[in-house]
Amino acid sequence: MALPETLIVREISYYIFIPGFRTSSVSLITTLLDTETYPTLELVKLYDCRWDVEVNLKHLKTTLGMEVLRGKTPAMVGKELYVYLLAYNLLRTLMWESGTTYGVPPVRLSLQGTRHHLHNFIPQLLAASSAQLHQIYRTLLKVVVHKSVSDRPGRSEPRVRKRRPKAYPLMKQPRHQYAEQWQTA
Repeated sequence: MALPETLIVREISYYIFIPGFRTSSVSLITTLLDTETYPTLELVKLYDCRWDVEVNLKHLKTTLGMEVLRGKTPAMVGKELYVYLLAYNLLRTLMWESGTTYGVPPVRLSLQGTRHHLHNFIPQLLAASSAQLHQIYRTLLKVVVHKSVSDRPGRSEPRVRKRRPKAYPLMKQPRHQYAEQWQTA
């Protein structure tokens, strides 16, 4: 499919004012031309929500450990992805229920904190009778709501690695070939 000769776009320019920081100028380019259907302010709000999307992807990869997939076949990698998404949705559901029950915005709750609390409550939940289960779950919701993260609008951080790489060379051949080389040396 060939690209068109011209493309009509809409440019939205605005400024971000954050006390203590330089004022930032942002130009948003979009093909959503109809200002009635797509008001400028709504597009600006939507564009600002992109940070939450990036943080959520980071949570999937880093917080839940999906940086390296260990499946050897496409089917197993697919299953592994589904398990990560299932775990992520479980935690987000727990955060949503905790936040809405106790009047805290669910997006301000800590995913990592929720994960730790759920992990700590699992033995109690598994050992509880059906009569105790509801009370333990309510306690879990109450504990989760205490791990809130402050709103940080306009937050920008450099992309850097926190951990330094190891000084060992990369494995470029199967492990058994390395073992054979070490035995003959």
